[in-house]
Amino acid sequence: MSFVNRMLASVGIGSAKVDTLLDKDTYSPGETITGTIKIEGGKVDQNIDHITLYVMTEFYREVDDKKVRDTAAIEKTTVGTNLVVKAESLEEIPFSLQLPYDTPYTLGHTPVWIKTGLDIQMAIDPTDNDQIRVHPDTDASAIFDAIEKLGFRLRKAYCGSAPRYMRRRLPFLQEFEYVPASGAYAGKLDELEVILVPQSDSIELLLEIDKRGKGLFGMLEEAMDLDETKVRLTLTRDELKNPSYVRSKLEQTLHRFS
Repeated sequence: MSFVNRMLASVGIGSAKVDTLLDKDTYSPGETITGTIKIEGGKVDQNIDHITLYVMTEFYREVDDKKVRDTAAIEKTTVGTNLVVKAESLEEIPFSLQLPYDTPYTLGHTPVWIKTGLDIQMAIDPTDNDQIRVHPDTDASAIFDAIEKLGFRLRKAYCGSAPRYMRRRLPFLQEFEYVPASGAYAGKLDELEVILVPQSDSIELLLEIDKRGKGLFGMLEEAMDLDETKVRLTLTRDELKNPSYVRSKLEQTLHRFS
């Protein structure tokens, strides 16, 4: 093991390489991600302190009245510790990782990816990023389907920083912005903003109903944001199994506040 090779490996030249192979690339929150981490040895033997898997996403937060994009780890797990990767060798390590229930859906421009990091002593740590698709599960799909059947069209979906008072484990919430494209609300509402907060036995909905202003008073309400109504609605997992009930509950709520 030459001194030159050790020095080159410490700056990433001839160092170990990592490649994570997922068994599939599409999941729903709560599912278990499985796959294999392949580590290809470099020019010299190297000690790996930790192999860590992260579930990553992006969110927006405000800094000096400007929105900046940041990244957040939704979940992380240590796959292996205190490993020695021999020069020119190939190591394969199987893994499993449960996707948390509050993982955002990859709707709109919300990315989710699996990041694999090797913590190598005295060297630049190699990483690998693998994009995945996260689709709503059956319960959440019942909510989205009901909103669309009421005539709304999804305009935008993104993750934004969560208010501190919500005391969430994650620093963001995923928001879905809908506009009424047809039906009874096309002339009544400007916008419907929806946030889903999944629980083990229910899904809480945070709704912001933006009424369309009418006349001079309506214009003043819009100018002062008085036309926006915030509503909390909780649907149990059992209730979410009944699409007709979900649609009826949302329709009643919208009718009441629009």
